[in-house]
Amino acid sequence: MAEHLVRDTKLDDFALAFTFAWVNSDSRMLITVSTRCGLRKRFLASILKPNLRYYSISPNPVPLAYTAVIPCNGNKTDGAVVILHGLFGSKRNFESLCKAFGRDLNLPIYALDLRNHGSSPHVTPMNYESMAADVLHFIQLMKLKDVSLLGHSMGGKVAMTLALESPSPLELSNLIISDIAPTQASISPSFLRYLMAMSKIEDPAMNIKTREAAGKILAAEEKDLSVRQFLLTNLMLPDPIDTSRTTVKFQIPIPIIMKSISALGSFPLRPDGHQWLRRTLVVKGARSSYIDDSHIPLFKAFFPNAEFATLDTGHWVHSERPNEFKKLMVDFILQGKRVPE
Repeated sequence: MAEHLVRDTKLDDFALAFTFAWVNSDSRMLITVSTRCGLRKRFLASILKPNLRYYSISPNPVPLAYTAVIPCNGNKTDGAVVILHGLFGSKRNFESLCKAFGRDLNLPIYALDLRNHGSSPHVTPMNYESMAADVLHFIQLMKLKDVSLLGHSMGGKVAMTLALESPSPLELSNLIISDIAPTQASISPSFLRYLMAMSKIEDPAMNIKTREAAGKILAAEEKDLSVRQFLLTNLMLPDPIDTSRTTVKFQIPIPIIMKSISALGSFPLRPDGHQWLRRTLVVKGARSSYIDDSHIPLFKAFFPNAEFATLDTGHWVHSERPNEFKKLMVDFILQGKRVPE
């Protein structure tokens, strides 16, 4: 089984060791894999196969799947930009922007799948401290330097937690937060409705086999087609080869996320004793309620050097105004970064 995974991932340039558990209907196997991971200059790859279920059995950081855009000069580490998606998202949400950032910055760009999302392991606990530890582990494992860390929504809270709590923050130079505040609050009830509908969709008793049928169930909870389409990016259709899966299933572990929803709505830190003194950019969507004027003092308490920008968008700032968002990011990063030759 381990040899099969290594062969399929086609990874071949640097040593990467990790431990995970593969779980199927009748057995549990603990596998330690040491492999070599190759990064090409326009390379997109995941370190885990997306059609298998992975569950961590260790409280240690887990290996995160990622995509990478490496500049033609071969630089894989210096001045790296690391991008973190929001709840229900994945690294795929930033594929186009990763390529654009790579062209404009001529720096290595990495978009990660956070735990319990995309192709990364399904694992508990799911809280901001654990997710921040995963990202720090990735940065250190890849030996990234002078990092600009960009996080949207849930990913923004992960990024803030890492910057504020990391025992070794020297790898980070710039922090970019997209439409989320470091507040301790309840998550929007809409997310709970989405999860309940998604749980219903993947219930084998419902016998849902198509994206259209799943979309009809979601439509009862969410009228916005773009939101439904976003949620359905996580849907896996029945596998014609795997006869044990004859109905749809979501790639994200719905039960884990449902149990973690309270922690995801909150924020683990308070300003007293926690500050990030380096460069910070906070980007707000003008038509989004995730950041408002009342949050500015809280941002300033955590991030005294924070700058603020607003784009005419809702919550999905990077997808609604990609060119304007890209310009903000590129200008901010280049203003404070020594770009490697």
